[in-house]
Amino acid sequence: MAFTLRSVFLFCAISGLVSVSWTKSHCEEKDKDNYCPKGWTQLDKRCFLFQDDQRSFPDAESVCNILGGNLASIRSSLEYAVVLQVIAESTSDPDDDIWIGLHEGLGDGSFVWTDGTKVGFTAFNTNTDSGDCIEIEDDDNLWDNDSCMNENRFVCSKDVAKCDQH
Repeated sequence: MAFTLRSVFLFCAISGLVSVSWTKSHCEEKDKDNYCPKGWTQLDKRCFLFQDDQRSFPDAESVCNILGGNLASIRSSLEYAVVLQVIAESTSDPDDDIWIGLHEGLGDGSFVWTDGTKVGFTAFNTNTDSGDCIEIEDDDNLWDNDSCMNENRFVCSKDVAKCDQH
């Protein structure tokens, strides 16, 4: 038992050293600027990542949370253009709808982003379906309601990391 505890402690200590040394060397390379992790696309102080894996809306949000973000909140037409580009460059099947982080919060017809930011920009089509969660439609790249239990690919977003954070 004591050997096992020492082994676990040693493993944790080594893991911590590797993590700290990677962060320090990465920050020195980046000149202590804000950055997105490898594989994410950066626009200003935000990072976006397409996930080519079909999940329900709640499951997709959980994956984004594990990656340190949320399903993508889109705050401007420029961010929307970047999200569409990230999808176009990454998807294995462009004929699938894509989850973003907008959903009907209280069942009263108002929408909220999963990251809590205020809804300022939208790109809804005129023919909305029933459902409480919002997807980007593959046929027109506009937003539509869908059942949150349907499975779609998805886009995560998060704020850039700062090198002084560990």
